[in-house]
Amino acid sequence: METRKGDRDPGMTQQPSSNPNPANEGRSVLQTAALYASGHTDPKAETERIFQAIELCPDKAIFTRLTPERAAREAEASAKRHREGRPVSLLDGVAVAWKDLFDFADLVTRAGSRILDEGAATADAEVLARLAAAGAITIGRVNMTEFAFSGIGLNPHFGTPVNPWSRDEPRVPGGSSSGSAVAVAAGLVPAAIGTDTGGSVRIPAAFNGIVGYKTSSGRWPMGGVFPLSPTLDTLGVFCRSVVDAVVVDAAARGMAAPDLRRGTLDGLRLLVPTNVVFDAIEPAVGDNFEAAIKRLEQAGVSVERRPFPAFDEIRALTARHGALVNLEAYALHKDRLGDAMIERMDRRVVKRIMMGAPITQADENAIREARRRLVAETAAAMEGHCLVAFPTVPHVAPSIAALEADEGVFSAVNTKTLRNTLLGNFLDWCGISVPNGFDAAGLPTGFLLSGAPGRDDHLLATALAAEGFIRAEAA
Repeated sequence: METRKGDRDPGMTQQPSSNPNPANEGRSVLQTAALYASGHTDPKAETERIFQAIELCPDKAIFTRLTPERAAREAEASAKRHREGRPVSLLDGVAVAWKDLFDFADLVTRAGSRILDEGAATADAEVLARLAAAGAITIGRVNMTEFAFSGIGLNPHFGTPVNPWSRDEPRVPGGSSSGSAVAVAAGLVPAAIGTDTGGSVRIPAAFNGIVGYKTSSGRWPMGGVFPLSPTLDTLGVFCRSVVDAVVVDAAARGMAAPDLRRGTLDGLRLLVPTNVVFDAIEPAVGDNFEAAIKRLEQAGVSVERRPFPAFDEIRALTARHGALVNLEAYALHKDRLGDAMIERMDRRVVKRIMMGAPITQADENAIREARRRLVAETAAAMEGHCLVAFPTVPHVAPSIAALEADEGVFSAVNTKTLRNTLLGNFLDWCGISVPNGFDAAGLPTGFLLSGAPGRDDHLLATALAAEGFIRAEAA
């Protein structure tokens, strides 16, 4: 029987991380592959080490279910392939954690909720099956915001994973893929898979000082993934470097090896919007972004700063007609909103779902027509060797206690947290958040590169070339 973890009292005291530098802990995908190739360890020993690390980890809100029996079977098969010199990919034997939206065969997909506890899945989610075919080890499921509906990452049912960079007090992990980000940032697994509807990969990546890659819609298969907003839902990966993201992306597309080469910064044009994304930004976030931009300019990148009219139009459209995510979330969950079920749901999630109730068919038509036009217009503006760059989130990870204590504060912070990233979902951009520094308290900030729909190869190839400059490694 697989082991369930994380069913704890949501009022349980949370402590700041004792890890002085999470970035120095844990192994990357490529480091793990290199250890296997050199014979220093094998997938069986590494998988056992990972489960021991999870058991010893003081934060019991990261994983909600472990799958040790499955992992042991997969590790045994992977170790045999490595002994025989025939690993099926660079991901063969690498441990991966999964957000609790992805179906596991014979297990219930709970979506971070207490009300979904019946009806086991008949098969693995398509993308999980693809990674398993590439030799990845399925470690278990990680925590998330209930129904994936927040950029903060709080969960009153299974506890809230604590940002490993917390020093003064427990800080939020970011959401909704909270456990995915913390599992990687805390050094427990080399990679974790999440979903991104309004920023749920890129936000936690920025808050936790790791890389988070969000795909364009359709790049990875969505079969067997519990939805929030079918129009806006995309998938992505948390890892320690851009090259790790490239390796996982290849496996998620059913490939044994990546088919893209490192890009070039020569001739790269970065568009930096001057509207919306810098409003009320924290000084350290802005300073770190500008420092990275300067390093990229010194490397020969052309930077163009100008307003993006689409950003203002998206905000005006939402204010007038409502948000597409609220509309689709309400359509999905309205039959669950009876009194008995509401009492068992996160009240903050219920409030956001209910915001979709007043949206009319005329509103929906206006939103979808405007989206089609804006996607086309912005994609045309990003033709050629061009990406858009701005801070992933306008602030660092806030205090958990402050947001749990005041719903008004929570709502305001959640809106601000999602503000920058949700633009990319509306426009169907691919995006990758790369760590680019810290504030005075040692909390990470993120630098977001975004590409036009379907131009994920260009984004990833260019990010491979730009990563060192964004992180200041190549300065």
